[in-house]
Amino acid sequence: MTRPGLLQTARALAVRDLRLLWRRRGDALQPALFAVLVVVLFSLALGGDAELLARVAAAVLWVAVLLSGLLALDTLFRGDAEDGSLEQWMLAPVPLAWLVLVRTVMHWATTALPLLVAAPLLAELLQLPRAQLPAMLAGLALGTPLLSLIGAVVAALTVGMRRSGILLALLALPLYVPVLVFGAGSVALAAQGLDPVGGLLMLGAGLVLALVLAPVTAAAAIRIALN
Repeated sequence: MTRPGLLQTARALAVRDLRLLWRRRGDALQPALFAVLVVVLFSLALGGDAELLARVAAAVLWVAVLLSGLLALDTLFRGDAEDGSLEQWMLAPVPLAWLVLVRTVMHWATTALPLLVAAPLLAELLQLPRAQLPAMLAGLALGTPLLSLIGAVVAALTVGMRRSGILLALLALPLYVPVLVFGAGSVALAAQGLDPVGGLLMLGAGLVLALVLAPVTAAAAIRIALN
C-alpha cells in the first residue's frame, strides 16, 4: 500500500474543509458580512463627506479586513481539536507543518479572498480615488495571506485553551500592526503621488518569511498543546 503524497493529502484536506464549509455556510459568511458592516457604519458615521471618506478609505478597509479575519481566527483549529482530528494530523504520514499550511490556505481562501474580490466595491463605497486602488489591491493580496499565517501561529498557541477568544485577540493584534502599517501606508504614499512599492515589498518579504516559518512554528505549538 503506497503512502499518500503531499498533494494527495492537501487535496483530501481541502475537499473535507470545503464540505464542512458548505454545511455551515451561514457561519462562513460572517467575516465578509462583518467587514461590509464596518465599511457601511464608517460611511454613515462620516456623513457621506466624499473628501473625508477618501482620506480614511484605505485605513477603514484595512481595519475592516483585519477585524473580520480576527473574527474567524478562533475556528482555524478549534473544531479539529474538539473532534480529535488534530491527533490524527500528528499521526499522518506527511509533515504536520504541511497540513497546517494547507488549512491556513483554505482559511484564507474562504475568509479573506471574498473580501479581496469585494474590495473594489467597498473602495467605491468609501470614495477611494481610483488611482489608489491598485496599491490597495496589491497590499491586500500580499497582506491578507500574511495575516492568516500569523493568525495560524497564534491560534495554534491557544488551541488547548477553552474560551480563548479574548486572549487570541490580545496576542494577534500586536502582530497584525506592522501589516496594517505597511498596507495602509502604501496607499497613503500612492495618494501623495509617491511610489508605494517600498511598503508592498515589505509585505512581500514578510509573506515569504511567514510561509517558511509560520507552518513550522504552528505545528510545534500544536504538538506542545496536545501533549
